Amino acid sequence: MKLFLAGTLADTALLEIVLGHAAPTAAARLPGHAVRDPEGGADRLSLLCPAPGETAEGVLLEASEDDLARLCYFAGWQHAEFSEQALPEEPAPVLARVDAPVDGRPWNAEAWRGENRGLGHEIAREIMRGHGQRPAAVVRKIRPYLAARAWSRRLAQRGTPCTLRSDRTSEGAVRIVSDRRSHDGFFGLRDFSLQHERFDGGMSEVIHREGFMAYDAALVLPYDPARDLVLLIEQMRYGPILREDRHPWVLEPVAGLVDAGESPEDCARREAVEEAHLQLSTLEPMMRVYASPGYTSEFFHCFLGLCDLGDHGGGLAGLDSENEDIRSHVLPFDAAMDLVESGEVNAGPLAMMLLWLARARERLRSAA
Repeated sequence: MKLFLAGTLADTALLEIVLGHAAPTAAARLPGHAVRDPEGGADRLSLLCPAPGETAEGVLLEASEDDLARLCYFAGWQHAEFSEQALPEEPAPVLARVDAPVDGRPWNAEAWRGENRGLGHEIAREIMRGHGQRPAAVVRKIRPYLAARAWSRRLAQRGTPCTLRSDRTSEGAVRIVSDRRSHDGFFGLRDFSLQHERFDGGMSEVIHREGFMAYDAALVLPYDPARDLVLLIEQMRYGPILREDRHPWVLEPVAGLVDAGESPEDCARREAVEEAHLQLSTLEPMMRVYASPGYTSEFFHCFLGLCDLGDHGGGLAGLDSENEDIRSHVLPFDAAMDLVESGEVNAGPLAMMLLWLARARERLRSAA
């Protein structure tokens, strides 16, 4: 069968990741249609829509039934959504998946290649790793989270200082012997074996471990330097439930997962609105740290969010779509530090960020 593909899926390298083999294509045009930019995050595919008077530029792919199944798995489509379309260069109709008409922006292939092509490839690898194991219905449900996990790997490529620690890299000093995903849903669990270069120059024995695959998260501590007030949020957390803690409601900073293609700074500002109905004026970077590097990939981008808390009396917030039930508390900085001393603040990131603020507080209050 012949398929007409446009926009994101016209990228040959991405197609090869999805199909699992080389994918020779030929340029093609579909009159009466246009390719539109999607709304939403970087995980969204471009749209092929009816558009009288326009012509969609794309590619023609000679595809097998397995190729079509893999495309549907990646894109979240159904076979029945494809319809026959007439192309000027083709003597017989070809198959294309056409979306409902939208008035969005025209697809900008050059911008996508410059900004999101690498991320698009990483998202495709993340999704297709589960082909044959993770059901397509699950992929459709958690696609934004799979994309965020891929984005975490892209963010991890940013350089970090190596002045005291070793500057050896995983590419040169770590050998993965085996790697298997024993669970792959919202979170992932990898069962792997490796060897690494030791400090004495030799190689370690083969070490077997399990690792928890999570996400990059943006954390922000709202602070009003003029009034010396901080805002903390409170919500029920699942970790204390699993530990059988009698008090699973936890005080924390505002926080959320960094969506695919989103900067940690933009995530911090978005979460401040969603979790505390709060607009931040200035973000000051704090620290960037692993949550628990012995077993999880979770990584925190921490910020201080300067803001006006004078009229913020706390209250309830959170997204119903994410089952969030969040209460805000506005209190003097010294009162928050008392909670650290008493142990009522028992979430490590919040304690860490309050202690960071203790060191910077005089500078910030003098400038307010």
